[in-house]
Amino acid sequence: MREAIEHFARRLRFETDVSDVHSALAAGDGNLVVVDSRGEQAWDQGHIPGAVHLPTADIAARARELVDPGREVVTYCWGPGCNGATRAALEFARLGYRVREMIGGFEYWVREGLAFQTRGGPRRRPADELTTPRRAVSCDC
Repeated sequence: MREAIEHFARRLRFETDVSDVHSALAAGDGNLVVVDSRGEQAWDQGHIPGAVHLPTADIAARARELVDPGREVVTYCWGPGCNGATRAALEFARLGYRVREMIGGFEYWVREGLAFQTRGGPRRRPADELTTPRRAVSCDC
């Protein structure tokens, strides 16, 4: 039992989800920096409004110029089928940042019906009822 408690508590220290990130941003949490670790084409296709674009390969060289080390970082990539956000979080951790990975990534941000930014402007798609209730902000879990 103790091992399970430690395991799940550790996961919650280093992972967050789309709903929690959205709530923190909506509440104006100025301590939070959301980092999109994907390449330029993916960024242009769509990203979380207000996110910092910093591909994983550039984190070691550019993190300090773009992200205040005193702020909490949340990384994301495409979605659950990609470990890019994990690799990005590892790079930030190596630099001494407090960092968590947003599970679900950009895919679930969009699937939950949240607004996103594209090169052509803001967009939003209807919520996917397999990922979130249509008329609720979260699943209330």
